[in-house]
Amino acid sequence: MSTVHSISADHLSLEQLETIISQKYSLALSPEAEDRIVRCHVYLHQKLKGTHTNLYGINTGFGALYDTKISDKDLELLQLNLLKSHACGTGGEVPAEIIKLMLLLKVQALAYGHSGVQLKTVKRLVDFYNRDVYPVVYQLGSLGASGDLVPLAHLSLPLLGLGEVYFQDFKLDSKHVLEMFGWEPVKLMAKEGLALLNGTQFMTAYGTWSLLKARKLVKLADVIGALSLEAFDGRLEPFSPQLHRVRPHHGHTETATTISNLLAGSELISREKTHLQDPYSFRCIPQVHGATKDALTYALAAFTTELNAVTDNPVIFPEEDEIITGGNFHGQPLALALDFLAIALAELGSISERRTFQLISGARGLPRFLVAEPGLNSGFMISQYTAASIVSQNKQLCTPASVDTIPSSNGQEDHVSMGANAATKLYKVVQNVERLLAIELMNAVQALEFRRPAKTSLQLEQLVAAFRKNVPFVAADRELHQDLKTSIRFLNEYTL
Repeated sequence: MSTVHSISADHLSLEQLETIISQKYSLALSPEAEDRIVRCHVYLHQKLKGTHTNLYGINTGFGALYDTKISDKDLELLQLNLLKSHACGTGGEVPAEIIKLMLLLKVQALAYGHSGVQLKTVKRLVDFYNRDVYPVVYQLGSLGASGDLVPLAHLSLPLLGLGEVYFQDFKLDSKHVLEMFGWEPVKLMAKEGLALLNGTQFMTAYGTWSLLKARKLVKLADVIGALSLEAFDGRLEPFSPQLHRVRPHHGHTETATTISNLLAGSELISREKTHLQDPYSFRCIPQVHGATKDALTYALAAFTTELNAVTDNPVIFPEEDEIITGGNFHGQPLALALDFLAIALAELGSISERRTFQLISGARGLPRFLVAEPGLNSGFMISQYTAASIVSQNKQLCTPASVDTIPSSNGQEDHVSMGANAATKLYKVVQNVERLLAIELMNAVQALEFRRPAKTSLQLEQLVAAFRKNVPFVAADRELHQDLKTSIRFLNEYTL
């Protein structure tokens, strides 16, 4: 039996979310969450019976049609039409790992009891999560402003027996999966379609996944950078605490301390050096890696707030007898953080490629391209080409999405965040940085062999030994694509 995470109003941290996902917890609504959902739903329908006031998206049209009153008899049809009309996505399909997060985050947001949905609607989303039923959602379509309308429409269609889902790696019409489990299609009531579609769960899911991955990548960058420094016969002075005491950015100091600790006890680092300085890609590891870590801290704060937020519209406050229409769905806080994180991570990959370049250059007594008989063998020459190509693509992907806006809905929605595009771009940058670090690791371990019998620190020797169980020394040219695949998988699985 899997461990159960109880959805409640308690603060949800990124660490808790990582545990829920990685340990494959199932979800359940806490009694207090169920009570809040029911109380809000009852309040909304009592309010509708006793008012002739226009309530946006509840008894009116949407967007520029906000001034069109909808009759009581058509309120449920209004919500059904909303879901169907907004399911207008295109492009590639959203990966299952992101869909799983979207389901969890949508349940969390609705469970605060400010959205007016039926309890059974939220429970069905929990069922999807627990049974690994993944709605087919497309990457393109959201402006990241009125919530992630298009992707959330596709996420929600299977509740009604519409759209498609993946179940056990098969793509199926959702109605067949509902029949398989004996689930009746949900019949939407007033505001439910709007509550399902309004929200930032597409952006937040991509951003959360990227943050979780980024936290490991920044640690790997330090470890691999330290190994490259050793292989390049680099100097330790740039990591001295005195330097960072007089320019005390937190990330700088942390990185310098980490590198120093990683190199403690190294025979190589303590050897007398013939060169006075190292290239920036080695000497400035604390400044560059550290700045990325500080950017990660900023993004983490933005997304932790969003994990614990109500982001649909209008927002219902039963205790205050208020239904307030506003802009909590607007993705600007996330869009800026997503763009910033992409830029910061891209720099981590950029400096990694420069270290790879230095290692294959034939400097400091290393053979050109890290192979015997260069000329007959090209060795690791083309691994740097691949890294350069990836770095260039990252630069293109880092054009900020958050500075763009295109008005929609007849000008009613006249400023949008484009945070969804920022999110999907960041996802690619994260994967690219992992590839770049894998290339650097391949080169660093190969270069270290030419420093033998001298050894680096115990920590780094353990990393090298583990890597060598997967990727052997390159004595003569071979297909490096397979080594690169293995290196990427090694980084995914290696525990720091």
